Amino acid sequence: MQDSNGDLARLGRDLGRASSDLKRAKSALIVSRSDADGISAGSIADITLERMGIPRRTVFINTVDDDLIRMINTAEEDFVWLCDLGSANLSEFTRQNLIITDHHTPDPNWRRKQTVLDSFASIDHLNPYAYGFDGSSDVSGAGMTYLLSRKVDEGNRDLAHLAVVGAVGDGQDSRESRLVGLNKTIMSDAVQNGDLIVEQDLRLFGRETRPIVQFFQYCNDPPLQGLTDDPSGCMEMLEFLNIPLNSDGRMRCWNDLDRDEKERIIDNILSPLEMSDQNRIYGEAYTLPGYPKGTGLRDAREFSNILNSCGRYDDADTGMRICKGDPDALRDAETHRAEHRRNISSAVSYIKGNHLIRERRFIQFFDGEDNVKDSVLDAVTGMILNSPECRRNLPLFGMADSGDVTKISAKANRDLAGKGLDLSILRQAAMSVGGSGIGQTVSGSATIPKERKETFLDTVEELISSQIS
Repeated sequence: MQDSNGDLARLGRDLGRASSDLKRAKSALIVSRSDADGISAGSIADITLERMGIPRRTVFINTVDDDLIRMINTAEEDFVWLCDLGSANLSEFTRQNLIITDHHTPDPNWRRKQTVLDSFASIDHLNPYAYGFDGSSDVSGAGMTYLLSRKVDEGNRDLAHLAVVGAVGDGQDSRESRLVGLNKTIMSDAVQNGDLIVEQDLRLFGRETRPIVQFFQYCNDPPLQGLTDDPSGCMEMLEFLNIPLNSDGRMRCWNDLDRDEKERIIDNILSPLEMSDQNRIYGEAYTLPGYPKGTGLRDAREFSNILNSCGRYDDADTGMRICKGDPDALRDAETHRAEHRRNISSAVSYIKGNHLIRERRFIQFFDGEDNVKDSVLDAVTGMILNSPECRRNLPLFGMADSGDVTKISAKANRDLAGKGLDLSILRQAAMSVGGSGIGQTVSGSATIPKERKETFLDTVEELISSQIS
């Protein structure tokens, strides 16, 4: 039966088949991406197999290349489970006993709406696009992985909050300032399990950890007149509203405020904003009550940021330890988090200070060369896109050199999706210059030879011009 958003009945059948296949496994290799969504997904898969008593090893990767495809096809494990990747490479897999829980646009060389790669083989492809859902907003890689985990055992509903962290890390709540589609179903599982509190609140970063002044000072999406980059203005507002900055000898964070204090500030901030900006800054916020107050794990957005920082510094394993409840893992991750913040700040300052943003007719871009670390490129590209220096009606391509290759991150305002933009073209554009890429509607990434930047940009602009011209 057809759901208003997608074919839930067919999705349920395919999840059931994949669950039955997985229960036959004697050993398994899990391969997942090393960003917040991928680490959440890989952790869900790892916990699921651990509870099933299936021996497994879990590998996190940054880039899908020929070596990875070869490793997947020749892995000695009985099953391979790909999380948050695999859909863009369907035509390159030759092995059986392969399970894919991904949300990126499927390989165009494969038959559309294909869910099982070969009818005679136990190879399962679970992707929202195959069922009429949008992989950029309805469900993430962690969400698809969770849906299979829940099908394996209803007791795995206690992993739903990790899928919410993955979705938030992927920005799937940004278009409507709330989770929609299959994400909403997953969110309900987490709420019912007591692992998630959903409330209407300001959606700024740092609800649990940033002192109130910094909470507003660093808001740039949208910029707040008199507050963004103006700590004195933030202090004046709080003094005017009679909001104490300190309590019991420590600086208060947003979630230390009571409801009355929050409402006074919210009314003051929202009233001068256009309705579109109000909707961006205020909406659903996600609290994880099972984690201690004042830590970066109690707020879903901060949790995802910690996972991202682990992944960007080649320590996704620590991110998985956090997801699995290791009490020492957060302390180990703090080193990455601090370095991540420093590198982001340095990169943003470098790009803005050197006026690196360039415009073409259909795209805008910056090239940080080797002055911007590729480990922070994705975060920096998102921040630059939401800064006054950028146009919101053009997709932004950020570039940073890493050895003999250039890493690329692409971001776009979700309004452009309504005009036909689909950044899944990054795969085609990257392959045309001898690289690799992956994308979804308003985000994507690629790795290309360093000397092919201009050709890549030419190709991207040509493809995008055909979408939105």
